[in-house]
Amino acid sequence: MPIEERQQQKLIARVRRIRGQVDAIERSLSTQEHCADVLMLLANIRGGVNSLMAEVLEDHIRLHMLSPEKGSMDSTELAEDLIDLVRAYLK
Repeated sequence: MPIEERQQQKLIARVRRIRGQVDAIERSLSTQEHCADVLMLLANIRGGVNSLMAEVLEDHIRLHMLSPEKGSMDSTELAEDLIDLVRAYLK
């Protein structure tokens, strides 16, 4: 399996874990679990999403910014693109 395909499968597995965590929150709310338990589940999801976002951002930088195709972007455009990505990530 090529590296990119393995990476894609890894990201898809992360998304599925996050989906399972969201389902757990829905069940917890439906059964009126304690707020502290729901908050813990929410924190887990936030961590999972942040981790997924960081990995996709890292891949984007490596695949599209560090070795762009000739003529695709100059260094100023690359820097602006990176700044925009980091700002969106940190919101």
